[in-house]
Amino acid sequence: MKLLNSFGPNPRAVRMFIIEKNIDIPFQEHDIRDAENRGAAYLKKNPAGQMPALELDDGTVYGETTAICEYLEEKQPTPVLFGATAEERANTRQWIRRIELNITEHSYNGFRYGAGIEVFRERLFVIPEAADGLQAKAADAKRWLNDQIDGREFIAGDKFTFADIVLYCCQDFVKDVGQPIDSSLDNLTAWFARIDARPSATASIHPSAAERQRRG
Repeated sequence: MKLLNSFGPNPRAVRMFIIEKNIDIPFQEHDIRDAENRGAAYLKKNPAGQMPALELDDGTVYGETTAICEYLEEKQPTPVLFGATAEERANTRQWIRRIELNITEHSYNGFRYGAGIEVFRERLFVIPEAADGLQAKAADAKRWLNDQIDGREFIAGDKFTFADIVLYCCQDFVKDVGQPIDSSLDNLTAWFARIDARPSATASIHPSAAERQRRG
């Protein structure tokens, strides 16, 4: 199998997961600046056009970040990043869902419809008038999360999980496009610093990140 890879926070989340899991997977690079992921060849594999995607040896393609990582976790269960028990997995999944619904999707669309609109307006349906509101909604959700993780080392409790990877890769990207963590959110700020210090955080950065002046 191989990872259909590119610059971006979602591909980085899978790369960070792979590094944490010590999984050896070859990457096939795609240039999203030239919209390679919107071309016919890629869309035939992943009709949603997102990056990344995981292509199996039999040609099967999975194109959702969380689905990719859950598949890899089942193939290589240790080290555990979704949970070792049914209860732990349910807890991790509920926090991933809360993060995706309340923070990451609003943050990404706030960027696509705002600062990034000139890139995205020809690639997807954009709503420029929604950009400020989506960013504000994500910021409000981060304030809520700051309270929820009081006394916790990680998002889902006392163990590092994929929930931390999802939010970290999002926040490390959007902080450079006008959506930083509010400095008054002490718990979330300290959490971000802890994840940022992990070797996988640095190792997962795409080679083109410095050129783009964004961490993806």
